[in-house]
Amino acid sequence: MLILRMAMGNESVDLKKRAFLTRTSQALGAIAVCGAAIPLVQYLKPGREAAMSSLPVEFDLSGLKPGDQRTVLWRGKPIWVIRRTMEQVTALNKINPNLSDPNSQIEQQPEYAKNPYRSLRPDILVLVGLCTHLGCAPTFRPEPKAIDEDWDGGFFCSCHGSKFDLAGRVYKGVPAPTNLEVPPYYFKNDQLLVIGAHEA
Repeated sequence: MLILRMAMGNESVDLKKRAFLTRTSQALGAIAVCGAAIPLVQYLKPGREAAMSSLPVEFDLSGLKPGDQRTVLWRGKPIWVIRRTMEQVTALNKINPNLSDPNSQIEQQPEYAKNPYRSLRPDILVLVGLCTHLGCAPTFRPEPKAIDEDWDGGFFCSCHGSKFDLAGRVYKGVPAPTNLEVPPYYFKNDQLLVIGAHEA
């Protein structure tokens, strides 16, 4: 009988200890989960540099003369800004028979770029400077006959020979499957271009 009472007495003490240890273990487990989650969330959260690179970029057009090209980085991609001459703009339609998608029917650009200029303004062209074949960087070759006798100026990718006109439209029979991409952009005013966002 004495042994049974001692066992029962010990059992009640063990239950209290067990409850205390259970609560302590749960609390320590919750702290450990939080401690592991905080670095994980910080790792998955984009860094300041990544967040900044996705923001729109402003470009001042005042120093861009007719025929000039400048490169701006947005989201780690080269964005070309070109001020076309009036001669270059008027020559765009004459090479349409040589182009794969002269009317920009393939969905890859904003609606406002579905015109012969592929731009909001005929004189200003904004393109992602990466070939649509394998992502090489084509060169700006505005001089007529610089590539061959039929060349009226545009962009030439020396990696695999893809050719694009001065609106970024791809020629027929080259490796690049589509026109050069037009990024989102708008004009804040006559001289300020905003790349990476549509007009609000």
